[in-house]
Amino acid sequence: MKFFKFLKKITKGESTKNGISSFLFRINSSTSTDYGLQRSGSELNSQNISDTSIGSIDGRPSYPSNLSEATNNLKIFTFSELKIATKNFSKSSMIGEGGFGCVYRGSIKKPDESLSSSSSSSSKASSQRVEIAVKKLNRSGTQGHKQWLAEVQVLGVTEHPNLVKLIGYCAEDDQRGMQMLLVYEFMGNKSVEAHLSTKANAILSWSMRLKVALQAARGLTYLHEELGFQIIFRDLKTSNILLDDEWNAKISDFGLARHGPLEGSSHVSTAAVGTFAYSAPEYLQTGRLTAKSDIWSYGVVLYELITGRTPIDYNRPKSEQRMLDWVKPYVADPRRFKLIIDPRIKDQCSVKSAYRLCLVANKCLARVPKTRPKMSEVLAKVQEIVNGMEVGDSPQPPLVSLGTNQEAVTDQVKEKGSSSYKEQCGNSHIKVCLKRKLGGIRSAEVWSSWQFWRSKHDQTK
Repeated sequence: MKFFKFLKKITKGESTKNGISSFLFRINSSTSTDYGLQRSGSELNSQNISDTSIGSIDGRPSYPSNLSEATNNLKIFTFSELKIATKNFSKSSMIGEGGFGCVYRGSIKKPDESLSSSSSSSSKASSQRVEIAVKKLNRSGTQGHKQWLAEVQVLGVTEHPNLVKLIGYCAEDDQRGMQMLLVYEFMGNKSVEAHLSTKANAILSWSMRLKVALQAARGLTYLHEELGFQIIFRDLKTSNILLDDEWNAKISDFGLARHGPLEGSSHVSTAAVGTFAYSAPEYLQTGRLTAKSDIWSYGVVLYELITGRTPIDYNRPKSEQRMLDWVKPYVADPRRFKLIIDPRIKDQCSVKSAYRLCLVANKCLARVPKTRPKMSEVLAKVQEIVNGMEVGDSPQPPLVSLGTNQEAVTDQVKEKGSSSYKEQCGNSHIKVCLKRKLGGIRSAEVWSSWQFWRSKHDQTK
């Protein structure tokens, strides 16, 4: 693989900005690395497939040439600086792990924002520290080198309040080989996925979910339509939407991002990568990538915000394992629509706004890609829904404690446990529902509840 040949050519003299920019361009012109198609729910990866012809034609880089120069706007860190910032990459500092490698929490001195500021203000600024997240490339992994490059290229030239900010990077050769790291702003409130999880003690309120939908749409609109060229994100999902200390949603993880079709082309031909449950069907089948693929993923995210469910969940009854299939009959009947709203927030959720958001999701999930709206059109519709919520609705906190909603969830499960429901679905289905919905109760108590329920039903048979 040509990439490793380039690594050997990195010398100490190339640690300058111009040298690193040249290094990045050479990696981009090299052959592609392999990626796996992540499968949500089972957490299994399919066989690695070569990502060939990803937005490149006749050896030209997959991004405009000005991207290699844009890296000059990023700070170049030394490996020793990041070791100190993360306490030598200690386990206590690790906050995440993925195919790329591990992510560590750290802190660095806040850089002076203006060289013309007084010495007193400069000394005060330099004494302050800012929290960072450091993503360290796993050198033994099969993916990461090209993803590292893509992140530097995309985030080095983009700047938007709803995209995670890349502060800088490290590409340094030492005795153990090439060290490749990325340094981001720290996002203190984790991911949207974490606050929708059934394991969460507090979940996103309805107004916060609308805010996430709106801000994610803004970020995608910027990538698709507001740059001098188009960027297709390719891996939009709730785990890649992070929340900062002020609960602003920001799209993160640009390792799979690609430049959109060149002028005169309808699509980019590439092997299908990303997360299976969020990927557009035509992209999985043909490998033809367009911005409409991101629109589909956004539609899946909207339904995830409405239902509180993951796109694929094999712990649920068979008829409910695939979220998009499960919601179909409820969406077709407005009178039954409220049954798919996350029961944990049903008391404070506006059914009207949820249904309007569902209609937007349906347009994003149109089977024919050309009939899906542009991201700017989606943004306008979501903005209308959010504006409608602001009139006559009291503001809600970002998180809702499950203490007040747990009884409602339990009651809903008991209603499903009626004899008629049991006859349709069987004992095993009901048992799964109980285990899932009563997750906060000790397992012995769950089993006791199940046995009592079963005996009561047998008596009425």
